[in-house]
Amino acid sequence: MQKIKKVLLSEVLSDSTHTQKVAYIAVMTALCVVCNMFFEFKFADTQFSLTIFFSALTGMIIGPVFGFVACFLGDLVGFLYNSGGFMYMPWIGLSMGLVALVSGLIMNCIDIKNKFATYIKILIVAFLTFLLCTIAINTTAFWIMYNNKKVPFFAYLITRLFVQGQIWNSVFNYALLFVFYPTIIRVKNAIKK
Repeated sequence: MQKIKKVLLSEVLSDSTHTQKVAYIAVMTALCVVCNMFFEFKFADTQFSLTIFFSALTGMIIGPVFGFVACFLGDLVGFLYNSGGFMYMPWIGLSMGLVALVSGLIMNCIDIKNKFATYIKILIVAFLTFLLCTIAINTTAFWIMYNNKKVPFFAYLITRLFVQGQIWNSVFNYALLFVFYPTIIRVKNAIKK
């Protein structure tokens, strides 16, 4: 039962009342919507955003399953408000939801006994979500959609990461996670005392 609880709820939510759980989930969903509405900048083929940071943080704060739902809905509602004339791409919502799911699972379910445990977990989150979401889902979907397989996948991957700047966007988002998540945990622990 405890393992199932860790998959569904974060430490923050597991100690909360039903009303507090709904409030946390609603706030994090709204934060994802705001992130998709205002913290996403497109210039030609290059897009910079804070969605990786907010999605990972959402999964870490409210847990894997609710984080997935909050991020997927946040992407959809944010797109409906600020589409920028582009069509909806559901794989982006899926990848943002998976960032939250993976982040929540790693933070809640992996038990590392080390003073650097939080940083090790964030490093695992960064590595897995970059491979799964940025490369396997988003890059592959864009390659299939736009290139019609005229450009080999590896060439498209290199172009998307380095020419279009996705690698720098990802590094910036993960750096924010390394700075802010441990700070949030320290503040939360100080408040509990």
